[in-house]
Amino acid sequence: MTVKINLPHDNSYEIFIDKLNELYFDTKVVIVTNPTVSGFHLEYLKSKLNAKELSICTIPDGEQYKHMETIESILEHCFTKRLDRKSLLVAFGGGVIGDMTGFAASIYQRGIDFVQIPTTLLSQVDASVGGKTGINNKFGKNLIGAFHQPNAVYIDPSMLKTLPKREFGAGVAEIVKMAVTFNKEFFEWLEQNDINKEENLKIAIQKSVETKAYVVSQDEKEHGIRAALNYGHTFGHVVENETNYNTYLHGEAVGIGMMMANEVSVKLGLMSKEDALRVKRLLEVYDIPTSYKIKDVEDFYEHFFLDKKSLDNKIKFILARGIGDCLITDETSKEDIIKVLKGFSRD
Repeated sequence: MTVKINLPHDNSYEIFIDKLNELYFDTKVVIVTNPTVSGFHLEYLKSKLNAKELSICTIPDGEQYKHMETIESILEHCFTKRLDRKSLLVAFGGGVIGDMTGFAASIYQRGIDFVQIPTTLLSQVDASVGGKTGINNKFGKNLIGAFHQPNAVYIDPSMLKTLPKREFGAGVAEIVKMAVTFNKEFFEWLEQNDINKEENLKIAIQKSVETKAYVVSQDEKEHGIRAALNYGHTFGHVVENETNYNTYLHGEAVGIGMMMANEVSVKLGLMSKEDALRVKRLLEVYDIPTSYKIKDVEDFYEHFFLDKKSLDNKIKFILARGIGDCLITDETSKEDIIKVLKGFSRD
């Protein structure tokens, strides 16, 4: 099936969900990947991809390598292979690969094209769609980057068969995020259907991509409704930063972040305790972490001000309003947030 993202300024593109077809590019192409993905899938991709000249840029595997030094290595490969402004990068991997390849494409010779071929569930349902690119630094996650839309996204669910259980769960967290914030019926469907089953997985990918496309088409650069897709992320990014990006996968940290955000929603009367428990139960079905021990509550709170959504020293929180709706607000008091965080600091 095909989902289209309609954007202004000739930025619209299509997302293809099915077995990978033959791809033809009449230009130089660089596939950016890592050793794990290439070991499983690179030969398969090369059998499907035809280009004027093809090369492979292999970068280290892991969130801890999502920094400027790795971007420099991608750019060096591009210069060595003499890519020009008509050349193309292919992001072949998970969200980290997609974010860095997209960012490298956005700055190489002031911007060249790229396509996404995501190989993890998280990247297929979320990270590959929408044009967010970037890297981390010591201050936080994705604080350096650009909005740079891909030319196309090719989602082949068959690649998920090699995905470790934890990586699969990390992707499920992003699926749950979409359902809680935008689609009550989808959430109820997730409660009743095991997405480990192939036919259910394809439905879940489709519904998630359709939701993301709907939101991005309305708000490409996150000036409004798109911020709702960061539900769980404001808290989750601090968890990742505190643990140096090597304890939790991104989706796992988002799962913890959703729990924290839901506690705020319950405290403010936006969400019932029962609905918060339903979200927790669904995450735990896929072994997604739902607890975290905060060591320093004040320090954790201060990290919020490095979030990209913060403005004029106000922290923007995305809070679930029941299931299927959400609230984007910068009016939540520090007192209320601190009380919730203290609940996560006790043994």
